[in-house]
Amino acid sequence: MNVNILSAKMTESEEEGFVGNVHFEVEGHKQPYEVTLQSNNGRNNWSYALNFLSQPGSEEEIQAVDERMEEDDSFFEMFVIAANKKD
Repeated sequence: MNVNILSAKMTESEEEGFVGNVHFEVEGHKQPYEVTLQSNNGRNNWSYALNFLSQPGSEEEIQAVDERMEEDDSFFEMFVIAANKKD
């Protein structure tokens, strides 16, 4: 699954911990996605929410991305690294 990251950022607050947002495209999918990441300490125990970025798309396509995020740690970590990347 080839991914093109469009934008990524991470914020930190006492109330929410670390919250990252990554906008990305998947090769062959019609709609781009947004994944929101959250961790209390920014190192482990990340939770996430995967959504279409701007408009609804194929349920089968988003489900395939979600399954890959659940099953492949390095795939998921790619989004955490992108959100933490300092420009």
